[in-house]
Amino acid sequence: MSIDEKPVDAPTEFVNGDVSFWYRSIGLPDRRPPLPGDRDADVCIVGAGFTGLWTAYYLKQAQPDLRIVLLDREFAGFGASGRNGGWLSAELAGKRDAYAATHGHQGVVDLMRAMRGAVDEVIAVAKGEGIDADIAKDGLLHVARNRAQLGRLHESLRYEQDWGAGPEDFVALSRDEMDSRIRVAGALGGLFSPHCARVQPAKLVQGLARVVEATGVTIFEQTAVNRIEQGRAVTDHGTVRAPIVLRCLEGFTASIEGQRRNWLPMNSSMVVTAPLPKDAYDQIGWQDAELLGDYAHGYMYAQRTADNRIALGGRGIPYRYGSRIDDRGATQHWTVEALTALMHDMFPATTDVPIVHAWCGVLGVPRDWTATVDLDRSTGLGTAGGYVGSGLTTTNLAGRTLADLVLERDTELTRLSWVGRHVRRWEPEPLRWLGVQSMYVLYRMADRRETEKNLAHTSRIARIANMITGR
Repeated sequence: MSIDEKPVDAPTEFVNGDVSFWYRSIGLPDRRPPLPGDRDADVCIVGAGFTGLWTAYYLKQAQPDLRIVLLDREFAGFGASGRNGGWLSAELAGKRDAYAATHGHQGVVDLMRAMRGAVDEVIAVAKGEGIDADIAKDGLLHVARNRAQLGRLHESLRYEQDWGAGPEDFVALSRDEMDSRIRVAGALGGLFSPHCARVQPAKLVQGLARVVEATGVTIFEQTAVNRIEQGRAVTDHGTVRAPIVLRCLEGFTASIEGQRRNWLPMNSSMVVTAPLPKDAYDQIGWQDAELLGDYAHGYMYAQRTADNRIALGGRGIPYRYGSRIDDRGATQHWTVEALTALMHDMFPATTDVPIVHAWCGVLGVPRDWTATVDLDRSTGLGTAGGYVGSGLTTTNLAGRTLADLVLERDTELTRLSWVGRHVRRWEPEPLRWLGVQSMYVLYRMADRRETEKNLAHTSRIARIANMITGR
């Protein structure tokens, strides 16, 4: 069924995988044809997720005569772009010190300001292009549910202020103030930021793909790129030759020959409820469309959907040996049980509401956990990614930045502190598998200890996990 046709009614039986619930609710798109053979272009973009689509969009806005080819193994928006938690937030992956190392403190302040502006940029483009993606900008709440988390909440507030945030950007909430917005069982307080909007990600990415295609960009789907080399992308259906070749694959980067250790494909999983009855929402009090996160080490993320469900995500199996990826979004049974238990623990009113869908996806993680945008003018090879789960807004800023780099513009975007960063590769197996698995085992242990012991400080176990991975 085409995305343009009438959306399907999501049934109540449980589904695991099938890409994501977001696609289940609107129908999977008809596939565009594969690459019909060798082709020449001005710009070839590998990966038709948000990063590739935004880059193509802004390139065409600036220079309509560019011949741009987008290639995707499955279909536009198949990966994290159509599976994420729908947080259009100003959060940015990585350590601010890593960005400041090359551009100083002000460079990071400028980057964070650009991220906040990107939230409104996405909303404006969606409105201007007629993309209905259930967007509602009601902000972001992070809840603290034990004393250690409350301590991290206040540390987070001071941290953001140190990097240029003003009193209008983050507001600490008391328990009563938190409860007046969303009643989370055991909440001790919260932190609110207005710089976030709820999005139905599959609607947004499919709408953007249609807009980009209408500008004259050619999108070839069902086309697996095997190698990216100077001046060309080699696929199973032919070769696209172009002076500029951009890798925009995020968690799928390991599928390219020779790049298995560049960015690690980290897994994240989600579950979604059936529509909640009125009495359940009366107990929860989630009247608006705020996004919700927490301060646990094995953190969760959630949204209230436009049709009154709760979609909640977190880590399942964090990493599959050898940088393998999932099978069309299918996740593990124990992960579904863990996320369901967390849903019921945070929102007891959901106990009798069935979980109707579970899925997972991969996100790209560089060795230093910090995002980058880069274009080597000598080879014409460029990339953007490493968003570590904070990519929905970041892809827009990255796409605009890549477009300016391709067009050789000297702009505020091309001077941002994430441009041109080079990070060492991940360790070979089994070291990276052991490292990631150990990290999340320790984080889960730390979360349990902080709750069971009622610690007033972050567990030393979590600090050990941070040291192991170099975060």
